[in-house]
Order: sequence, then structure tokens, then C-alpha cells
Amino acid sequence: MQALTIVPGKKESLELRDIAAPADDEGSVLVEGLAVGLCGTDVEIIDAQYGEAPEGSSFLVLGHENIGRVLEAPSGSDLSAGDLVVGIVRRPDPVPCKACAAGEWDMCRNGGYTEHGIKGLHGFAREQWRADPEALVRLDQSLADVGVLLEPTTIVAKAWEQIDRIGARAFFDPQVAVVTGAGPVGLLAALLGVQRGLEVHVFDRVTDGPKPGLVRDLGAIYHTDTLTDSGVKADVLLECTGVASVVIEVMTCGATDAIACLTGVSSTGKTTSVDVGAMNRQAVLGNQVVFGSVNANRRHYEAAVKALGKADASWLGRLITRRVPLAQFGDAFKRDAGDVKVVLQIKTP
Repeated sequence: MQALTIVPGKKESLELRDIAAPADDEGSVLVEGLAVGLCGTDVEIIDAQYGEAPEGSSFLVLGHENIGRVLEAPSGSDLSAGDLVVGIVRRPDPVPCKACAAGEWDMCRNGGYTEHGIKGLHGFAREQWRADPEALVRLDQSLADVGVLLEPTTIVAKAWEQIDRIGARAFFDPQVAVVTGAGPVGLLAALLGVQRGLEVHVFDRVTDGPKPGLVRDLGAIYHTDTLTDSGVKADVLLECTGVASVVIEVMTCGATDAIACLTGVSSTGKTTSVDVGAMNRQAVLGNQVVFGSVNANRRHYEAAVKALGKADASWLGRLITRRVPLAQFGDAFKRDAGDVKVVLQIKTP
């Protein structure tokens, strides 16, 4: 069968290759791959910035954002042939640490976890794959066209859960939310904010293309100025770009008692001048919280399923701006000005 692969640590190694069918010991459920979404993580792995092949393999199958259809499932598993499923990306470390043992593998403490298509496990950009039932989340058939958005939705589902938990430390009645970045994660973060009944402001540099319309049709407010210049003071801020200057704004432009969640991963090696004393004074006197969030556990996948189920299906469909057949994978990685989410189509749902 065909799979999209790279050789970890080797640039320009991206290729479509024939590989063996998934071994039975990879999981008791056989899944037909339907699609994978592409994101910056895939680009960085292709660029040999990181990525780790499974033990005994010289290559890594790409793809962590995924959707598939069950071909075979064991009796008593609550799964049946024909079910739509998404594979959970991160798997707990084998020790396990206390967090992984508690099912909170997104908070792994020793770094021994594995991740499909990223670290130590083959990804989902292949015609068939296997997983155990507990590593799969079932989707309603109505989400067949947009279920590939589930994994990025889990990232912001976790972020919002953590915001709610932190807010519960004291009086918490958020009214205004800011999201920086109108990429897929930012738009999905805004979706969950609107679903919570908040006034949502989304900041991005793009002035044309689909992003402004997607934000407006969500019922949120689109900005092309900076958060500083806008004067918006939010109770909740979600940073989804990783751009250092934007991160600083998110950390310094919140309202009293604001909670800021950082989800964008920044590049390193560049310096930015900042008045740390002023930032500290504002955070302390304003009872503000800044925290980072990455990955998701099963609870967040289940929350994301509910969020997508409540969303307007046509709006979700507009996030997917290009679908590229697996055989033409090279075209998928050629950036188009109008791209929001690009999907590699392995098979029609």
C-alpha cells in the first residue's frame, strides 16, 4: 500500500512509497485512511527540524490530523465496520509517568510519550492503519467531510478547558475574548469562544481571501491592526501564531484578571526587547495568568467532537480550502495565498 514518508533528519526526503500492510500488533482495529490535514508541524518535520521513526524503521509515515473508516473491529469494542474514526495522536509513555497513568498523556512528565506521524509512531498518511479501540474516537457520519478538523479542534478544546479551570480559582465572568491568528487553530479557537457566548475578536494580518469572511460569518470581529493599537481589553486571550511580538502583546494587553493561553510554538534564535519589570508589575497587580498548552488527551477529543457537532457544517467546510489527492502530494505543500487548511485526500469518504 502507499504511504507518504520522510527519513527523519534528512531534508528533501519526502516521498510516496509502497509499504507493508499494518501489522496486527499495531492494533485490533483495521482502519481505511480517508484524509490527513497538513500543518506547520508536518512542514518542520519535512525540513528535518525534528521527527523520529518507529523503532526498527528507517522512515516515518507522516500525518497526524486524520480521519478514517473502520474496516474490521473486534466484537465487544463498541466499533463496527463502516464507522468513521479519528486516531488519537499522542500515546502515553510505557513507564508510565503519573500523568500518563492517569490518562493525562498531554501532560507527560518524562517525555517518553509517542506521537503518530511525529515521534516514534507511523502517521496516518497511508491507505490503511491499525489502532486499539481506546486510541480511536468515533465520529457521526455527518462529519465525514470535515472530521479531519477534529485533531486541531482538540488543541483549542484543551485550551478552553484549562482556561475554565484556571478561571474557577476566583470570580470569573469573561465577556470578551481575543484570538491572535486566523489560521485553522485560531479560527477553531474563535469558534469555541463564540459557542461560549463571548464577544470574540480575531487578529490577523491578511486583508483579503477567506479569513475575514470566515471570522465575520462566525459572528466574531476581524482585526488587521495590532492588539495594542486596537485598544481591545480581553478577559481571555488565545495566542495561535507563535510570533514573538504577538506573544508579548497577548501577555501585556489583557484586562484585569485576564487569562492568556499560548498555543503557538515560536521559532528560536531571535531577540526582542521587552520591559520585564513592567510585564511583571501588570501581571501581579492585575491578577493575570499566562500559561502554555499543547496536545490533547481523550477528554479533549470528546469535547472537540461535541464542538464540531454544534458548529455550522458549511462554515467548517470553508476552512478546508484545498483537497489534494495523495498521489499529488507535492502540490499540497506549495503554499497558496488563499490557503487556510489543506487536506491530502487518500480516499473519498
